[in-house]
Amino acid sequence: MQAREWLALARLPGMGAARLAELVAARPDWPEGWLAVLPREAGMALRLWLDHPARSPLSAELSADEAWLNAAPGRHLIHPDHPVWPRLLGQIADPPPVLWALGDLEALAPPRLAMVGSRRPTREGLTNAAGFARELAGRGWCVVSGMALGIDAASQQAALDASGKSVAVLGCGVDVVYPPRHHRLYRRLQEPGGLLLSEHPPGTPARAGFFPRRNRIVTGLSLGVLVVEAAEKSGSLVSARLALEQNREVFALPGSIHNPMARGCLQLIRDGAVLVRDLDDILAELSQWAVASAPAPAISTPGPAEAREDSLLRWLSDTPTPVDALVALTGRGVADCQRGLLELELEGAVAQAAGGWVRLPTRSGA
Repeated sequence: MQAREWLALARLPGMGAARLAELVAARPDWPEGWLAVLPREAGMALRLWLDHPARSPLSAELSADEAWLNAAPGRHLIHPDHPVWPRLLGQIADPPPVLWALGDLEALAPPRLAMVGSRRPTREGLTNAAGFARELAGRGWCVVSGMALGIDAASQQAALDASGKSVAVLGCGVDVVYPPRHHRLYRRLQEPGGLLLSEHPPGTPARAGFFPRRNRIVTGLSLGVLVVEAAEKSGSLVSARLALEQNREVFALPGSIHNPMARGCLQLIRDGAVLVRDLDDILAELSQWAVASAPAPAISTPGPAEAREDSLLRWLSDTPTPVDALVALTGRGVADCQRGLLELELEGAVAQAAGGWVRLPTRSGA
């Protein structure tokens, strides 16, 4: 489906993210398949828009959405049919139907780790956050967080300062600066290497209820979450719980038992989170993603078909692999991976399945 159709689905009345996710997973045909499975109110709204757009409230909303997207460069709407849609989000129970994006979509290409922590960190916590973020950037990882005060902002700023990549997921529209004091970081996240994301349309103000929902996207985008500092009752522990529910790795930095900002991390470690001393402790748990430092195999220079075999087919099996994972594993750009996969699909070597791409068995006699 195209962006306008995804926008229409996202704007339908009475449709939450979890319900839409169930329907998306069934892959109904557009539009009749959707009309058959949508609840009555949403189905009637979609039918009115399709048959009598001038009478549909959706038309004005979609026109405003498209006007915002076309008003300036760097504005995007990504959706499950978009080439850079993060397939990791498809693994969570209630992914957003669309994501509004402002900035550099290439920030979604590397493997991603969420970094979260206290909004009132200690000096040591800020130092640790910046140090881990810089090293992650140097190892080719993208830091994901929420641009919140404290650990979030320190992590993201350090990653960008190290010429790395960072994604901020907002609890408001991507055109709203929240918290206002982070105006400079907000601008930096629109430059190369940075990206702002939100499930809320432009112009949506920040609301308290949006931030817990925002956290599921922060962790859902990521292979794991590193909690740098957290009190015993904090939003960072909510993020850690969400990560566990999403089958993500949870990492925590230890600290003094006398430091209130370390007690949440100590609680996580007691409950089974990975105790982190340095970045290698994280990469050891996510070793399958640490391919950049692996020695290159001693082989002769391949031809075009062999290059595709080496850089794409070698990473595919009968278990679906998402495009963003292939980008991280091969070091190729998103568009390049998409083109290579299309060529291999036309050759009958690969196929698209739920959750990613699979390698097809070699035909006998081929």
